[in-house]
Amino acid sequence: MLPYRFCTLYSGSTGNAAYLETPHARILIDAGKCAKTLIASLGSIGVTPDSLNAILVTHDHHDHVASLEVLAKKYPIPVHMLYQSALIYKRNPPEALCACLQLYNDPHYSITVGDVKVSAFPTPHDSRASVGYCFELSDGTRIGYATDIGHVSREVRENLTGCESVVLESNHDVEMLFSGPYPYDLKLRIRSDHGHLSNRDAADFAAELAEKGTRHILLAHLSEQNNYPDLAYDETASVLAGTGVDLRVASPADVTMLIGEAAAPIPKTPLPVSVSEEVTVP
Repeated sequence: MLPYRFCTLYSGSTGNAAYLETPHARILIDAGKCAKTLIASLGSIGVTPDSLNAILVTHDHHDHVASLEVLAKKYPIPVHMLYQSALIYKRNPPEALCACLQLYNDPHYSITVGDVKVSAFPTPHDSRASVGYCFELSDGTRIGYATDIGHVSREVRENLTGCESVVLESNHDVEMLFSGPYPYDLKLRIRSDHGHLSNRDAADFAAELAEKGTRHILLAHLSEQNNYPDLAYDETASVLAGTGVDLRVASPADVTMLIGEAAAPIPKTPLPVSVSEEVTVP
């Protein structure tokens, strides 16, 4: 039995959330859509919110944080995010959520959740601040997560290279984007270096990752207006032919398992979380 499982609960333009489980940690990455939908998605894989040890937030856009305030009212789960991202709550601070926030000034912050070392790294996106995550398990296995990236920056490349499993954005097909209904300035924003990664760019980077040992890739955050799952899959599959890499595409509405099953039951009592640096709630 594999020592972890990793999945997207849903991933796309309308909402994003992912889940990592090991023998001693249950971690939620982002909390898009409404709390009811998020809780139902967790329940479909046998997970209750009160068993989560941590919530990690990549950035402040609505499709990544929509359910945080409601979730925090019932479940006081530590929420880890950058200070700049948390400024969205400064005008009208939600009391329950603010009590859960663990904030960081440095986008290279690191924490340990149970048996998982979590290392954040900056990602190029047009939000207040944005990070991806690299998860290192107790046996040395590394898992990478990076969506909402306008291009493959040095930090993205360095942190995802060598990961056994990777969740990688494959947001749009360029021809669909520019022939579609979006306003021209929005099309330029999506294609900018701080917008979203195209199928072609994702495929090129996936080939690099495969050469360096990545064995499982989940293409995520597909645009529902400017992409099709088959287009994203075929673009990357064409460059991975013969590599043996397990390639999958995340569903916008349902759980998509990347790999594995948990090796042992998870304690109901949250395990300690050690932190590299914290700052106060704004």
